[in-house]
Amino acid sequence: MLQEEEDLSLTIAQIVQKLKGSRLYAQLERQAWVSLQKPEIKLETLKEDIKEFFRITGWEKKLHNAVYSELTVFPLPRHPAAPPEHLKEPLVYMRKAQGSWEKRILKSLNSMCTELSIPLARKRPVVEQKELLNKWNEMGTDEPDLSLFRPVYAPKDFLEVLINLRNPNYENGEHLNFKTHLGLIQVPLKVKYISELKEFFVELSLNTGQLGIDDATQVPPELFENEHVRLGQKVLAEQDSAAAQQYIRQGSPTALRAELWALILNVSNQPEDLLYYEQLKSNVIQHDLLVDSLIYKDVKLTASNDDYYFVFEDYLYQVLLCFSRDTAVLGHFAYNSASPPKSYIRGKLGMEDYAVFYPPNGVIPFHGFSMYVAPLCFLYHEPSKLYQIFREMYVRFFFRLHSISSHHSGIVSLCLLFETLLQTHLPQLFYHLREIGAQPLRISFKWMVRAFSGYLATDQLLLLWDRILGYNSLEILAAHLDFLLVILHG
Repeated sequence: MLQEEEDLSLTIAQIVQKLKGSRLYAQLERQAWVSLQKPEIKLETLKEDIKEFFRITGWEKKLHNAVYSELTVFPLPRHPAAPPEHLKEPLVYMRKAQGSWEKRILKSLNSMCTELSIPLARKRPVVEQKELLNKWNEMGTDEPDLSLFRPVYAPKDFLEVLINLRNPNYENGEHLNFKTHLGLIQVPLKVKYISELKEFFVELSLNTGQLGIDDATQVPPELFENEHVRLGQKVLAEQDSAAAQQYIRQGSPTALRAELWALILNVSNQPEDLLYYEQLKSNVIQHDLLVDSLIYKDVKLTASNDDYYFVFEDYLYQVLLCFSRDTAVLGHFAYNSASPPKSYIRGKLGMEDYAVFYPPNGVIPFHGFSMYVAPLCFLYHEPSKLYQIFREMYVRFFFRLHSISSHHSGIVSLCLLFETLLQTHLPQLFYHLREIGAQPLRISFKWMVRAFSGYLATDQLLLLWDRILGYNSLEILAAHLDFLLVILHG
């Protein structure tokens, strides 16, 4: 009981500290001063009167949503004596594996830089800046020569690293669960049993109505769909993030999805957000980065060739180029097992005073990265809001799909969960695939790394992402994979 109280106090302190540096804190402070000018605010009951003012004017709900957002993103408080790296990843061998993987990525990036004699960054000449500004909304029409550029890595390269991952503390056979585990992932992590998944995803049971299923059958709409839409409209009217997250577990109506996701992710697109986006755009106009070519190449190889997403090519360039310059993204490395790459001023290698993060957001794009943005283009047509939604989705979920960690929503755990479920509950299919030399994980890994973007029809994909947001977990991807393989085998 005492430990729980200490953890709660530590969580409150962390959230307060985080919010103090936010725009919301300044707005609340300003509103508190405004309220002091009102005659109904009495000195004798100042605290209660200001609280009531916040409640009536809606600022209390905004504060609740901000606190809820922090609780869903920030990890559980660690012991005060624990070193910072434990917050990033508690297992030493996972941290070492991630560190080795990062060195490989950097080596690939640096060798490309050397081979092509291209600097990591350069300031664009004024003429080039004007050209880029003029064609900002038509970048898809540009056809730069990208033949010499190659993706830094692809999902299949990452899978090989995960397959070779081992816990050095014991051999596989020492662990009872691994004596019969015949999958490619050979690390002993705790993943949910089917009974635990049923309990966790209780709203997905057959007894509960599901948008995307019950509205697509012969079930009369008045029995589920109409009432579900009415409930969604009420949730939006209340502007309650927690209620929206609970509601979306049964799927979101198409007309309400954009607003519901923005509410859950606490994205409001204020004038300050528009200004911030314009600043990022200005940084893109002024400076050319090597990763810009990697982004161009990835969009050309993936989204531009997709029947659903090719029309959004311009949006993808705008969002991803701005994303690469956004230093606010660096904040997620506090709870990400990865570390942002560093670059040094020429001649100052190894001198930390002359080190900068490269790219500025600390994220090197890989083959398929642009597919994290593409589905969102169906929901948001304002570039600044589209950008904010993507950034929030990335720092909450997508980063875990290309980082090595022991987190239950990390890619290692998802792979292990997928293989365990398939071997335990669909053994005939599992052994059949192995016998014909088609390891299930090799088939499905690229689907999981992209969160199924580019592999499911967009309406089905958005329903799946509804559940990721609703449960604040990526575990639904592994369970969904088993279901898909049954259909394909069937």
